[in-house]
Amino acid sequence: MPRAAALLLALALPGLAQASEFFTLKGHGGPVKGLAVATDGTIASASFDNAVGLWQGTAPRWLDDHRAAVNTVAFAAADRLISAGDDFRVVLWSLPDGTATELFQHKGKVMGLAVSADGTRAASASWDGTIALLDLTADTPPVLLRGHASGVNAVTFAQNDQRLISAGVDGTVRYWNTASGAETRQLLTNGFGVNTLIATPSWLAYGAVDGVTRIIDPDTGTALADFTLDRRPILAMAHSPTAQRLAVGDGEGYIMVLDTQSWRIAGDFRASLTGPIWALAFSPDGQNLHAAGLDPTVYSWPLDTLDDQDPMAAPDRPYLRDPAEMTNGERQFARKCSICHSLTPDSARRAGPSLHGVFGRPAGALPDYSYSKTLTEADFAWDAAAIDQLFDLGPDHFIPGTKMPMQRITAPQDRADLIAFLRRATSSTGE
Repeated sequence: MPRAAALLLALALPGLAQASEFFTLKGHGGPVKGLAVATDGTIASASFDNAVGLWQGTAPRWLDDHRAAVNTVAFAAADRLISAGDDFRVVLWSLPDGTATELFQHKGKVMGLAVSADGTRAASASWDGTIALLDLTADTPPVLLRGHASGVNAVTFAQNDQRLISAGVDGTVRYWNTASGAETRQLLTNGFGVNTLIATPSWLAYGAVDGVTRIIDPDTGTALADFTLDRRPILAMAHSPTAQRLAVGDGEGYIMVLDTQSWRIAGDFRASLTGPIWALAFSPDGQNLHAAGLDPTVYSWPLDTLDDQDPMAAPDRPYLRDPAEMTNGERQFARKCSICHSLTPDSARRAGPSLHGVFGRPAGALPDYSYSKTLTEADFAWDAAAIDQLFDLGPDHFIPGTKMPMQRITAPQDRADLIAFLRRATSSTGE
């Protein structure tokens, strides 16, 4: 079937779940960092643009409550979704009416979520070094699990929800008793941070910063298979019991698909021309593999034709262009501004407001962007001096309380070049 016809067929199918054809989901204003799939095939996407997208077709339903990038999502039931991110918050969504309830606020970014098989509990993994064990049936404070020496990246329930498994920046995989909250065992120490894990009754898979991709016995820690390649870091994993496949995504843009019965590589392809694979998920029937990364688009490939598919590509994204092709001012914009801000008149669902016409504009003035209270109450207008100070001091010092990520441009000439580029690129006349 021609690609165009296949795409039209995929878009016509409810939920995009059983299409077994290539399709894309477009609408986010920034990179997509997390994916989850409901039993009916509905796809939830978490993005750097501070939003969660809910896809039952190609027109998304937006869930907006987070105040920073959303890193991870998990369905708690057909009508409930949990999301968490860089604003430290864990949010429960009632999907019928779209209302958001904050379940907990960590003291650091939340990188991982898990929901128990019966849907009554959830767990969140945070870079504050803790795991919050949350009761979804009662309005009670979470049980905080402490044991990792640094940030926690991933968490999952196991052993009929009696065990919680966590993985962290400290390179350890730890077991916890969900009834008592006590750590019961440190299963392994990898030496480098462990970013992601998948657990089943018969095996546990984990991926690490140093590229380690290993399958071990969940009780003894004995290695069952090792698929470590010269690609790092490992950033994402997804498992389909139906298809008996495990997908692994890395920082160099590759997806490796493993046969979980024979423990052999069933597929390995370059899924992204530039940048990492941050998120993976299978359709419920195991026929399609959904993936996302730097491109603000979710891609879905039929599992049996992965090697024949075109990779992700977003040549119009400044942060994906070759720096050698840009002036210094444009390079500074690409590195520091382009993921969050557009140069077009609308803010385009970005994490930050549009910079179009920024010179002379009062702070916090665009009607199509939800500013922090700090910006809406600020009493200044953006000009060359303000932009210079913003990047000289850093946003956290120039405007304490802003949602803008902490970053600086220390070289005065780099700041001057950025300001000159912005003056041209954000003007309605281009001068």
